[in-house]
Amino acid sequence: MRQLPLGVRLRETARFSSFVAGDNDELFERLTSEHAPTTGVWIWGRPGAGKTHLLQATCAAAGDRGETAAYFDLAAGLVPGVLDGIEAVAVACLDGLELVSADPAWNAALFRLYTLLQEARGRLVVASGPAPATLEFALPDLRSRLLAADVFQLHELGDERLIDALQRRAAQRGLELSADAAAYLLQRLPRDMHTLCHVLDRLDDASLAAQRRLTLPFVRTALAQRVESE
Repeated sequence: MRQLPLGVRLRETARFSSFVAGDNDELFERLTSEHAPTTGVWIWGRPGAGKTHLLQATCAAAGDRGETAAYFDLAAGLVPGVLDGIEAVAVACLDGLELVSADPAWNAALFRLYTLLQEARGRLVVASGPAPATLEFALPDLRSRLLAADVFQLHELGDERLIDALQRRAAQRGLELSADAAAYLLQRLPRDMHTLCHVLDRLDDASLAAQRRLTLPFVRTALAQRVESE
């Protein structure tokens, strides 16, 4: 993958192939199209809905096409200067926009990046937890330009599709997760993908250590042991 060396490693599992679109078909088609317009995309939604997955998958897909891409987690304590020179990439993805929206220095850097990307016909994809209209910006011109992007709320998945998403994640790790075991996880855990995938990764480690498959009895026992150890 051709990605600028920004000290941010994309998750290997963050691919479009492992994302279950659910009621987000329009957003998914917009991000996966190789001929998408260069207007920006703004994704918003609750934590754990899959915003980071989509941003990183967008960068990964660009890299697979031989394009340069950059991903920034704005919760990582970055400084505005990290955006210098990023206008040269084909795709720039910014995660956690609400964390810097009211910061004047970040607003100036983002406005410059937006303008230069537009001139170079690059693509800007941003994500936030709150809805775009609720965010306050230090620079009104930046706000107006970002609000002109294609805005999509990322809808959370229902039970059937959450099970599908968990099974895809397991398959990426070379595992087979039964539907009843996945349904059991949904009954016992918070229903955000961050938590579910984290627990699935720990179950993978446990199944490897025990040389057991991820059947419902094994998952039930492993979760019970996890609760006892906490």
